[in-house]
Amino acid sequence: MALDERGKQLSTPELAQWLGKQQQGGKDLAFVIGGDEGLSDEVRARAALVLSLSRFTLPHRLARLVLMEQLYRVFTLLRGESYHRA
Repeated sequence: MALDERGKQLSTPELAQWLGKQQQGGKDLAFVIGGDEGLSDEVRARAALVLSLSRFTLPHRLARLVLMEQLYRVFTLLRGESYHRA
């Protein structure tokens, strides 16, 4: 999964659905966060999903934090639990 401001924006339940399908398919998943210049077209083309965490340009460390929070919520949903917005 490539994280890039030009990527697709998904809700947390939509991301959970996508990641759940990847899990069921037994696929390994790596997250690539673009730097201040973004990701190359080659990296974006090879990604199974290009995801935007925000239309804002986020500092690398903040993008990692936002990603971790979303993954926590995603895996909470995949376990059948709810979080405050579900």
